[in-house]
Amino acid sequence: MEKKIGILGGTFDPPHIGHLIIANECLNQASLDEIWFMPNNVPPHKHKTDNVSNEAREQMVRLAIQNHPQFKLELIELHREGKSYTVDTMRQLIEQNPGVTFYFIIGGDMIEYLPNWYKIDELVNMVQFLGVKRPFYTHHTEYPVQMLDVPEIYLSSTQIRERIQKGQSIRYLVPDSVRQYIEENGIYGT
Repeated sequence: MEKKIGILGGTFDPPHIGHLIIANECLNQASLDEIWFMPNNVPPHKHKTDNVSNEAREQMVRLAIQNHPQFKLELIELHREGKSYTVDTMRQLIEQNPGVTFYFIIGGDMIEYLPNWYKIDELVNMVQFLGVKRPFYTHHTEYPVQMLDVPEIYLSSTQIRERIQKGQSIRYLVPDSVRQYIEENGIYGT
């Protein structure tokens, strides 16, 4: 039987409840078997927040998803050197996982940006895009994107990092296990 897997990519710096809600809603609304959280590699030249290591982001995702049996961690992009294009990642995942149909989850900001994606015309033949509304974006596209009605939560990893740096609480914005990991490891200036 063919497996249906959703891919949720991002920096997850840190992962927060918005990511988990999106993943859970996509899992259920699109009748997927699993959601694979795929942290991307932050290239050395790109500004990294407080130099949070890939290992720390990997561990935070692991902690965030540990209690959901259908959430998995996919490290293919985290361990790839150089520029990472979605089309290359998906080509590799499809080769490694015969009998799997992949669904690629994107937010409103990415939906508007689709025409600029590298080899987008090839990519739309490889995956089904699942679109999630985000506040302040139009969500209009010429590309085949299946829009899902997911509760809109205006929350970003940037906001969470800023709250931490100001000494404000992030309780309930990230899973408790992630909050404890951030505090115990002094991440983001805690």
